[in-house]
Amino acid sequence: MFGFKKFGGSVEYIIVGLGNPDKKYQNTRHNCGWMALDHIAEKNSCRVNRIKFKSYCGECVIGGKKVLLMKPTTYMNNSGQAVVEAMNFYKIPPENVIVIFDDISLDVGKMRIRAKGSDGGQKGMRSIIYLSGSDTFPRIKIGIGAKPNPNWDLADWVLSKFTSDERKQLDKMFENANSAVELIIGGKIDRAMNMYN
Repeated sequence: MFGFKKFGGSVEYIIVGLGNPDKKYQNTRHNCGWMALDHIAEKNSCRVNRIKFKSYCGECVIGGKKVLLMKPTTYMNNSGQAVVEAMNFYKIPPENVIVIFDDISLDVGKMRIRAKGSDGGQKGMRSIIYLSGSDTFPRIKIGIGAKPNPNWDLADWVLSKFTSDERKQLDKMFENANSAVELIIGGKIDRAMNMYN
């Protein structure tokens, strides 16, 4: 019901799901940030279908706060262009921008929440930190699993699709991510970390 609100006004938080826009990337490991954001949008009756800030965007209310949901279309490595543009427009500090992305160091079915820190080798996060000049973004890292063997090319691995069993585990992670977002917006990131890390 909140998905039809017009842009402008007092957006207080931005939630960003990182991914790539082309159809060939749909449902791949590298796009689980987009997939998580779609789940959060659905749970909060938000339509993420407006084009703004080089992203698909939608507005909704989560935890009593007006929130912008974003899926940057800049391709993963340039995610910062979209995120910083939205931050500047709404004058949102990094602490109020929650970034959701894939992590190869975590198994599928695992999630890790951090209040701040380095990019951990994730190039979308690296772009956001570099262009914003800050690393104090709360982030939700969703496990996509390590390469099945060392000979696999990393790009091939992160662009591979999830199995049906993995998708079931992911759905649970997306539900947890939605709950974690509510806690973080409510100022309870420590509780979110205790519950889901």
